[in-house]
Amino acid sequence: MNEQILHILETVRDPEIPVLSLVDLGVITAVTVEGNTVLVKMTPTFVGCPAMDYMKAEVETVLQQQGYEPRVEITFEKPWSSDLISEKGKAALKKYGLAPPPDSTLFTDLEILETACPRCNGTHTELKTPFGPTLCRAIYYCHTCKEAFEQFKPI
Repeated sequence: MNEQILHILETVRDPEIPVLSLVDLGVITAVTVEGNTVLVKMTPTFVGCPAMDYMKAEVETVLQQQGYEPRVEITFEKPWSSDLISEKGKAALKKYGLAPPPDSTLFTDLEILETACPRCNGTHTELKTPFGPTLCRAIYYCHTCKEAFEQFKPI
């Protein structure tokens, strides 16, 4: 992908988790530059994501502000996976108070997944519900610091 365009797109934040850029979240899946036209392909974290129209408009706006003619396509050619979140993005999630997802190859069942608390780094945690405030998050409880926290689900 074009580094200059990616640098510009890093300014576009996820509306639900504003510490993540769309690039770090992994929803920007392809960038092609032909002259002044920039084709950006975006893959939603899940089908029916209500934020996609907003994110698409933000990508178009930031590229237009830099003098480009954007074409943004929402695509499901390759499904989004939490493995697409960059290491920078995972660090930002933890700093924000959300446990970042582990590599999807390291688990077979969300129920038995050991998740470190993003507040105290304790590993004596328990899944309370796989249903968080959004489809991509689950709720855990830390028995060390006695706090509930959200974990970005491995998908």
